Order: sequence, then C-alpha cells, then structure tokens
Amino acid sequence: MLGAMTREELTEQIVVARLAKGLTWQELADAIDRPVMWTTSALLGQHPIPPEQASVLVDLLGLDEAAVPVLAAVPMRGGLPSAVPTDPTIYRFYEALQVYGGAIKELIHEQFGDGIMSAINFSVALEKKPHPGGDRVVVSFDGKFLPYDWTAAD
Repeated sequence: MLGAMTREELTEQIVVARLAKGLTWQELADAIDRPVMWTTSALLGQHPIPPEQASVLVDLLGLDEAAVPVLAAVPMRGGLPSAVPTDPTIYRFYEALQVYGGAIKELIHEQFGDGIMSAINFSVALEKKPHPGGDRVVVSFDGKFLPYDWTAAD
C-alpha cells in the first residue's frame, strides 16, 4: 500500500515507470483510447482520469492500485515552479505569447467580439511537420469562444 501519496510523488513514479518499461505516451493513450495530449497532461497531473482508465494505466505502468483514486481526483491545475518558466521548451511558448499575445488578443476581439478563448472547452494538438530546413513543430489550440456577458446581478 502506498499510503498518503501526493499527486507530485505519483507523477514522479509515472515518469520513472514509463521510462523503465519503455512505454511511449502514445502507447499509454492508445491503451485507454484517449488523445495523446490529454493522456500525457493527465498523467502529469493536470486532469482527473476516470477510475476504469486509471486502473488500465496503473497496470501497464506496474504501479500500486492505491494510485487509482489519486489519478481520479480533481487536481490543482496549472502552476509552474516559477513565474517565468526556465525550461527552454516551455519558455519558448512564454516568449511567443509575449511577442504575439497582444496581436492574438486584438484579432480575437476583432473577429469574434469582446470575449476570450476557453481553456476549459478546449483541445490542443501537436504535429511534426517535415520541412527541408528542419522539421517544424505545429501546435494548435482549439478553444470555444466565450463572449463577456456584462449583465447586472439580481
């Protein structure tokens, strides 16, 4: 029995077990018939995994069954170890939003109106695109537009 395991401790166990077993994130996603991006994010602690699917993943990874309820619990989402990310891959997204964030915001308002892109009704996809000058990384964010509703409270 694992006892009172934190989500952070479980995430570390998942990463180690996946590498030790030579499993890819795609193989884990295929085992539960979910998108690879969602599965990877969930296993890294950003989404709850339904118990039936969590059990499949726990078995594949060779983890204790006590991990299932931890995986099924609604997590504390978001949060990086520092306000400005230091990991080079994550920092490039931060940098890109510093450069293009204002333009993206303006174009959303111009094309959709006053509102935001949902990160709840949302999907993200990653694609490797071959290119003669070096492979390209294509990341697509797909979020529902949510108009601001400035109604008075009753």
